[in-house]
Amino acid sequence: MIHLHDKTFEPFISSEEIDFAIANMAKQMDDDFFDEVPVFIGVLNGSFMVLSDLMKKYRGMCEVSFVKMASYEGTQTTNEVKELIGLNHNLEGRTVVIVEDIIDTGNTIEVLKTMLKEKKVKHLKIATLFFKPEAYKKEIKIDYVGIRIPDKFIVGYGLDYDGLGRNLPDIYQLAQ
Repeated sequence: MIHLHDKTFEPFISSEEIDFAIANMAKQMDDDFFDEVPVFIGVLNGSFMVLSDLMKKYRGMCEVSFVKMASYEGTQTTNEVKELIGLNHNLEGRTVVIVEDIIDTGNTIEVLKTMLKEKKVKHLKIATLFFKPEAYKKEIKIDYVGIRIPDKFIVGYGLDYDGLGRNLPDIYQLAQ
């Protein structure tokens, strides 16, 4: 058990399971992009660990960028996504892979998809380490999913609770 601010969290997913999931995602991407140079866009802050480890396992040539969005306060989604840092790359005619740490409602992905359509990308792919199918409300296809999880609040491996927990190598879920 760990304690962050006023909440207690219990172990949920090990760093070994995370590593295995990321290796599988990288292999799928190696197969899909063998003849392309995709642009991987990490959604900060949460995706920094996912994207770092994914890039270590991805064998093709690629470019990496980041965008910063915000949709959470505490343990609850605000259902409002704010773009905090935008994209500076020319993405016209490029294959772009959005890399998320977690997708739950899909609100952030919907905003990003709209932003990237305006930039006239050739292909848009969505990758996430964690996916909450019970919470997902959109029709947008998620192309690469590391681990499907129940609709529970989690921390660790880039995910935080009000700023704490991002540095944990394992995933913890809110204790009952």
